[in-house]
Amino acid sequence: MTTNEGGFRIERDSMGEMKVPADAMYGASTARAVENFPISGIRFPREFIKALGRIKHAAAEVNRDLGKLDARRAELIDQAAREVADGEWDAHFPLDIFQTGSGTSTNMNANEVIAHRCAQLDADVAVHPNDHVNMGQSSNDVIPTAIHVAAADLLAHELVPALAGLHDALAAKARETKDVVKIGRTHLMDATPVTLGQEISGWARQVELGLARLASAKARIVELAIGGTAVGTGLNTHPEFGARVAAILSREYGLDFREADNHFEAQAAQDAAVELSGALRCVAVSLVKVANDVRLLNSGPRCGLGEIAVPAVQPGSSIMPGKVNPVIAESLAQVCAQVIGNDAAIAFGGASGLLDLNVMLPVMAHNLLESERLLANAARVFAGKCIAGLAANVEHCAGQVEWSMSMVTALAPVIGYDRAAEIAKRAVAEGKTVRALCQEMKVLPEDELNRLLDPASMLRPHA
Repeated sequence: MTTNEGGFRIERDSMGEMKVPADAMYGASTARAVENFPISGIRFPREFIKALGRIKHAAAEVNRDLGKLDARRAELIDQAAREVADGEWDAHFPLDIFQTGSGTSTNMNANEVIAHRCAQLDADVAVHPNDHVNMGQSSNDVIPTAIHVAAADLLAHELVPALAGLHDALAAKARETKDVVKIGRTHLMDATPVTLGQEISGWARQVELGLARLASAKARIVELAIGGTAVGTGLNTHPEFGARVAAILSREYGLDFREADNHFEAQAAQDAAVELSGALRCVAVSLVKVANDVRLLNSGPRCGLGEIAVPAVQPGSSIMPGKVNPVIAESLAQVCAQVIGNDAAIAFGGASGLLDLNVMLPVMAHNLLESERLLANAARVFAGKCIAGLAANVEHCAGQVEWSMSMVTALAPVIGYDRAAEIAKRAVAEGKTVRALCQEMKVLPEDELNRLLDPASMLRPHA
């Protein structure tokens, strides 16, 4: 029941009266949470609200099919919940993520928005946010379910395609530069020759293995807590409710969702979210390595390594004309730093399950979904604006190989380590190439020396 009072209306629920903005789609429970949690201004992301809408319309369909909910109410809830899933009422989900640890406030926010929309669609049919929209559910199984559904959605439809695109771009660049011989570096010091393509193939493999780790974590993230209600026992819901809701969500998302094997684990713990976050952290660590390698190889262009050139996408300095910085790689590195930080928060949240419920759900949801979205966006940008246009400075690479004292390594099996070390030190002291010094010292016959010092012969094992 509501009455108007200026720019507000008065909503009454089980706790009494609350002022609610007159144009708000939500009710008293949400209004209380708005007042209780003015913390960060960070709201649940679109993917999470979409998941809540999908869960609610699936629940209405299942309750109708099980004979628990009449057809008209089910129809109204279905329509309103689909509008929520499609983003039509996002402005009416104002709650801060730093709220009740179960996410109850946001579950009730969804229930109230859907019930209010049902009243707009048909004023003659009473739809109650708890009795009808939340039928067969609890915040304690809905919110964990929404986390898994939203995370799986982002994983399958955003992050995996973005990383696959980055892998393809790296693999293509590795093939393109397979014959560009350059000096290898260990401890940031000159080492034996390698091709640029070989180095880039290592980056591609890192991304490939990251995709495999994410695929492994996906097998657990598609398990859903729905059907467990308050503590995992399934009180006040039908035994088939969870499995049926999971089947509808599978149909809607094109993913293989399934009811959790053990509802007590699914609600008391959030290990699947922690596992997925760990895989995201590993991807971030890999991408930092790639970004930093690109920055090092691109350094210069005249007074650094200068072995590659990345595309110039914007001026690099407000004071130094002509300066161009590897800003896309820097952006990626910053994203990875955020993802690694998010993982720490998720791990802390996962460790904070108390008896029959984890009470860090909103902050875990925020950080997990943010990590997926950031990595997806950064991977797409890095592939398109950096890797695709990366170019090798072939002549400079070849010159550095010839100049490096590490060329002497190929001579060591023939002349011995100690003599090779002596030649290397003398080459540095006298400012000569290893080849020139060996020719001067007549260390080996010319043809054998040229064979051993051929950089191409140093790129693979020999029997």
